[in-house]
Amino acid sequence: MRSLIVLLALFSVTSAVAEPRLIAALDIDASRHDLAVQTAGTLEDGVSGNILGGLGSGLAYAGGDAFLMLPDRGPNAAPYDVSVDNTTRYYNRFHSFRFQLEPASTGLPFTVKETLEATTLLWSPTALIYKGDVPALNAAGRFYFNGRSDQFDAAKGSINPDNARFDPEGIRVSADGKSVFVSDEYGPYLYQFDRASGQRLKSFALPAKFAASHLSSKGEDEIAGNNSGRVANKGMEGLAITPDGRTLVDIMQSPLAQDGGTRAPYVRIVTVDITSGATHEYAYCLTNVGTVEKPKYAGISEIVAVNDHQFLVDERDGKGRGAGGEPVFKKLFLIDLKGAADVSDLSGAEALAGKAVTKTVFLDMVAALKAGGVVTDAIPEKIEGVTFGPDVTLNGGVTYTLWIASDNDFLSTIEGKPNPNSVYVFGFSDTELPGYVPQMLAK
Repeated sequence: MRSLIVLLALFSVTSAVAEPRLIAALDIDASRHDLAVQTAGTLEDGVSGNILGGLGSGLAYAGGDAFLMLPDRGPNAAPYDVSVDNTTRYYNRFHSFRFQLEPASTGLPFTVKETLEATTLLWSPTALIYKGDVPALNAAGRFYFNGRSDQFDAAKGSINPDNARFDPEGIRVSADGKSVFVSDEYGPYLYQFDRASGQRLKSFALPAKFAASHLSSKGEDEIAGNNSGRVANKGMEGLAITPDGRTLVDIMQSPLAQDGGTRAPYVRIVTVDITSGATHEYAYCLTNVGTVEKPKYAGISEIVAVNDHQFLVDERDGKGRGAGGEPVFKKLFLIDLKGAADVSDLSGAEALAGKAVTKTVFLDMVAALKAGGVVTDAIPEKIEGVTFGPDVTLNGGVTYTLWIASDNDFLSTIEGKPNPNSVYVFGFSDTELPGYVPQMLAK
């Protein structure tokens, strides 16, 4: 097994010689329900509590044909209470899937057979802070995380691990396969959970600079009330784990408030030693930042490890199926932290200038999907999950696979048209990703 690559530059971005090609695609019906039947009751906005949606917020390979898919904070499509940004007490969870690649007779080389095997709810063995009604499934020693934006202690800052609110965006499997690491946007938080039960095992302390001190259940008020920390709803969007399973690598969706906020160019990457908790920070320069007068609201959606110092980063626009407009900028970049400046002690866009990691375009996802037969208006807005997968045999040789997934925001249809969670599989060769080291996963 092996997988993808991306090369990145800083100010002048170049393109790799060759790109992976689309070899399989799957649309997961978003009108289905997941296996957490105990959460099937109606949420505050009238949506079923176990609708099978938002799957591509995070995607992790778990060995063999096993994958984990991570929804975010839950359905928020129908406004019901302006004080909570249309969020609900959706029980946070991840799903265990089997994705089997099978040779196809026509079209793309492979089809994907999908089986949902488990839905795992996330909970803490110690009490969490709730507002109003507590989750109905709570019991002694079992307190569930949920997506509602008002579940926090305003006196303790946004990275307080006792807050019940949780907006998961990245997921990776531990080296022994027994636990998962999950990053979020509300804190930002970085937690370790037992893979089988969903119990929180560990909370990683992130540097204080990432925390917002003024909290609100309304994102606009949080933005207005803070001059430092993560921007509301643009926290820790991507999560990687090095192949040896020793280091987590997180990336923010948007620059911190003190680094210029949503219109600034430098996003922070933070590495976390899983054993010691020691952290280091690096700067990533956005390509699609636009201008002050007309910002494109650039953002990062994912990061995945190529080896212990190179990573693929998913940087995209907000256009496509689910949002409207023509998708243009959805690219994977390869970055290299080797020799990069540690910016832990720096603050502000001017201080970060010239310190960003190198980056090179590896995969133009819009162009590659079109080349694979996906029509423009079917390309999803939120391509957010990226992982390597199992090797396949193609044209008599070994081909490595890169899997990407979309988040449909729990909306099974938009304007009467299907809006599935899409999974795309790209194949690539060894020469397209020199230095790639697959994660060592327990069998």
